[in-house]
Amino acid sequence: MKTKSIFERLRNGETIHSNDPEGFKLREASFETKKLLIQMNNSSSPTETRELLSQITGSEIDKTVDVFTPLYINYGKHTKIGKNVFINFDCTFLDLGGITVEDNVLIAPKVSLLSEGHPVSPEDRHSLLVGHIHIKKNAWIGAGAIILQGVTIGENSIVAAGAVVSTNVPDNTIVGGIPAKVIKEIN
Repeated sequence: MKTKSIFERLRNGETIHSNDPEGFKLREASFETKKLLIQMNNSSSPTETRELLSQITGSEIDKTVDVFTPLYINYGKHTKIGKNVFINFDCTFLDLGGITVEDNVLIAPKVSLLSEGHPVSPEDRHSLLVGHIHIKKNAWIGAGAIILQGVTIGENSIVAAGAVVSTNVPDNTIVGGIPAKVIKEIN
């Protein structure tokens, strides 16, 4: 029976402990991603940006996707981006736990999608907790919002600027605040 790699275990939502024998692979992969990010973030060509982002994610980025760099990603291979997506300046994607951005999503400047965190317990603090982030079709994530691990943003929903979202957002809903709470439903 083949042992799952550290990346497969992360995609399955497993906690990675600080003494994991494959832990070094996380840093190695991040440094490889960083090489491509430097090229991407210094490109003025939308086509080249998409091509480099395709290399980073390991999947084709559609020509309808626009990314205003800089964009920061620590791994990349666990990020999936749909069609007609707009990602504005200075966003951060920590994707070891997985990030899915469906079609027609708008992501404002300085948004952080953080599919990773750490346990509360001081003894385990250096372990890595993950949870897949899923942003459904036609959602809009406002400037400076932070989406934490394990959160789904519902279809057509809006996350207000500066919100910190730690729980799922239903479809057709506006949330805001810290922690984010429902402000209103969208008719």
